[in-house]
Amino acid sequence: MGTATTPRSTRLDGVKVLGLIVALMWLSEVVDTAAGNRLDQYGVEPRDGDGLVGIVAAPFLHSGFGHLISNTVPLIAMGLVIAFAGALRVVAVTAIVALASGLGTWLVAPDGTVHIGASGVVFGYATYLLSRGVFNRNLTELAIGAVVAVVWGSVLLGGLLPEEGISWQGHLFGAVGGIVAARVLARGRNRAGSP
Repeated sequence: MGTATTPRSTRLDGVKVLGLIVALMWLSEVVDTAAGNRLDQYGVEPRDGDGLVGIVAAPFLHSGFGHLISNTVPLIAMGLVIAFAGALRVVAVTAIVALASGLGTWLVAPDGTVHIGASGVVFGYATYLLSRGVFNRNLTELAIGAVVAVVWGSVLLGGLLPEEGISWQGHLFGAVGGIVAARVLARGRNRAGSP
């Protein structure tokens, strides 16, 4: 979360970027529904060269509006906290988490499967918020992490268990990506002005 010195315009820019991400997810699902779910084929296909496009596309694709809503609510709730640090922070965390989730899924998920949805990003946002206070040595951020653990902890742990039809690989590697993002973006490691 941004500090008290984070300018209001910076926080607003972060919220705008988050809003754009969510809008693209919803627009993609509207188009996908109208196209008879043909866009879903562009998800992550493990160890298939064509499936690499899914690393970028998969977070914006969902298997229906129920799936989309279940990802949108926590994405917005946790994303707003990240957005208060500015647009660059939202972009950096989202990029690191999506890359880790997508690439990890591409490497270890079963052949012949296609993985879609923003839940890897949701898991990454959660672990970013859980771990950034540790890396920044910040009590406020630790408290926010504790709230995330209380509100979503059981869902997060349950999402890491292998279950038919659920990309636990995306969840796991998204969670790893969140910790990596927290470490890479820790205050002491950055020069002034970086995300």
